[in-house]
Amino acid sequence: MVANQTQASRSGDSLEPLAVAEFTPADLPDLNGRTIVITGGDGGLGKETSSALAHAGASVIIACRNLDRARAALDDISAAATAAKPVLVHLDLADLESIRACSDEIAEHTSSVDVLINNAGVMAVPYRTTKDGFESQIGINHLGPFALTGHLLPLLLASSGSRVVTLSSLMHQQAKLDVDDLDYQRRRYFRINAYAQSKLANLLFSRALASRFDRAGSNARSIAVHPGAAATDLFDPIVPTLGLRRMMRQIVALTAKSAEEGAYSTLYAAAMPDARNDDYLGPAEFGGVRGPVRRCPRSAQAADTVLAEALWERSVELTGVDYTAIS
Repeated sequence: MVANQTQASRSGDSLEPLAVAEFTPADLPDLNGRTIVITGGDGGLGKETSSALAHAGASVIIACRNLDRARAALDDISAAATAAKPVLVHLDLADLESIRACSDEIAEHTSSVDVLINNAGVMAVPYRTTKDGFESQIGINHLGPFALTGHLLPLLLASSGSRVVTLSSLMHQQAKLDVDDLDYQRRRYFRINAYAQSKLANLLFSRALASRFDRAGSNARSIAVHPGAAATDLFDPIVPTLGLRRMMRQIVALTAKSAEEGAYSTLYAAAMPDARNDDYLGPAEFGGVRGPVRRCPRSAQAADTVLAEALWERSVELTGVDYTAIS
């Protein structure tokens, strides 16, 4: 507890208790009439999140790269829905043109977006680049969501009290982010380091966006979350062989939260009334691996507003998305 308080003080985060101490999806308010866009909502944490939101009455728009896989998941999510049936749109976060096209397609379905959940991502993959030449993890995990949020900003601002929820990770605490070398052209590439950098970028983006909402006098909220250690297939790229993967999955199943529990922090951020602008939510027990949803400390680097602004400007430069709609 002392270490957490020290870190919280260093980062400037308030760790005031949440209104619901033992949150589960049963605590979600009625979301009928709310439109929620979620990336990667066809599997793992995203599918669990989509199902719970649809069950609470939300109109869920699921943005996915693999529509064949998504259509299979859609049956399960539709079965959970209590109001509008979820819809699919195509999104490849490794392609800026696909991101622009996706935002246009979303605009055909709705005149406003109440919540955008930046959930999709990759973890610890070998070095490769996106269609636009970015290292894939910073491209898919940060620059893609940065561009998508910017393109959807007019729809988000058309809703009263909209929210942008961005998934980070405990791994952000191990990261070192170099704004001038996001693509690892000057540094040796270690894929877990690149993943950690992208998750730190998520927190810096969320804080910089929250700051812009505040300065504009907007009642929109930017909230970051982490799932703890959740039992999904995201760990597979770290483990080279099928046998070891099976062993890893067994270990994770014994020690980590289920995918359903891993979605709790995202659900809280997306729907609960007391989730605040610039919050960082997730489990906080056992070093953040497990436990109920809490306000969590972030690393000193993740709270660095100068670094956040430098990353923001670099992201605008790389993506061409400038967020002028906020002002």
